[in-house]
Amino acid sequence: MRPLALTAFTATSCLGRGLDATFAALAAQRSGLAPCSFESVRLETCVGEVPGVDDVPLPAELAEFECRNNRLACLSLRQDGFDEAVRGVAVRRGRERVGVWLGTSTSGILETELAYRGRDPASGALPGDFRYRGAHNTFSLAACVRRAFGLEGPAAVISSACSSSAKVFASARRALAAGLVDAALVGGVDSLCLTTLYGFHSLQLVARAPCRPFDAGRDGLSIGEAAAFALLEPAPDDLDADATLLLGTGESSDAWHMSAPHPEGRGAADAMRAALAAAHLTPGAIDYVNFHGTGTPSNDAAEARAVAAVLGRAVPGSSTKGATGHTLGAAGGLEAVICALALRHGLMPGGVNTEAPDPVLPVNYLRANRRAPLRRVMSNSFGFGGSNCSLVFGRAG
Repeated sequence: MRPLALTAFTATSCLGRGLDATFAALAAQRSGLAPCSFESVRLETCVGEVPGVDDVPLPAELAEFECRNNRLACLSLRQDGFDEAVRGVAVRRGRERVGVWLGTSTSGILETELAYRGRDPASGALPGDFRYRGAHNTFSLAACVRRAFGLEGPAAVISSACSSSAKVFASARRALAAGLVDAALVGGVDSLCLTTLYGFHSLQLVARAPCRPFDAGRDGLSIGEAAAFALLEPAPDDLDADATLLLGTGESSDAWHMSAPHPEGRGAADAMRAALAAAHLTPGAIDYVNFHGTGTPSNDAAEARAVAAVLGRAVPGSSTKGATGHTLGAAGGLEAVICALALRHGLMPGGVNTEAPDPVLPVNYLRANRRAPLRRVMSNSFGFGGSNCSLVFGRAG
């Protein structure tokens, strides 16, 4: 299949709203992680919270989708002229020819958590104004976005843990290749909630201080929230040399363990090889890797072995989760946008918070920013249960 163009993209996270704020933070190697003060959480940890999400209610026509996750989605959609780009492609291609593929892990589960507190003390019934379909239901994210733009093409939400919004690129690519749609709105949204914070804490995976991916003393992850979106369209013949392209996607499901990765990164390596094959590239063509890099001992070790096996030990790479936190179902989309910014600006972002890269891990880990022309970059996203996805992006020129 010919490459797909990212004709528009945007991201909002704890680094800021939109591309300019995101890139400025990366260029300054500034982290958005701060001690957790979210809702009623009482954990000694740091999170990547997006300020002001709850201050912007959804418009009246989207009221049935009211929840933090969908508010974050709509907040992000208004950045960088992305909403106008979506309306424009709907006019050019036709509303029924624009598909929506989005990823999330918990959707609006925070609304259910809050409703549970307010249940009837006698019957246990949830409050009458609780809307599972519009909030907690995983598909509510896609339903909200479709309604916001009046889109009528195919729509799906993928919930495969931390690979969710990377896998949407692969699903949309197949739909475009099959002629089901002429354009696709892809991305992911995940927002802070008690389930993920206490859940990862119960697995003993949450770091007290801001996470330190690939550090010799790494001791866990930091949870973040984000929304990131891109428009995918077939690349025209007269594409601008600075345009960003989706060159290849690779997926695997090794199912090694419910939560732990294969020790040698077997499934991760399979996904990377598949992405290279789809892009018709050799391993040496990759200039930079955005590691999944959660900061947990087992995850970083497995990924390092997989990267070394597929790409070798010399290719520069880093994890941007030290800056953004692990945004779970939004991580793949957010890091795809970061890769697009890396290509646009010729910047390989150094890994924030990592002080002493683990010498046992066989990778070329960047602690400081490195500026260089980039042509091909890879983004890795590996989820619970061995749900793996690698994406390859490139410049048109």
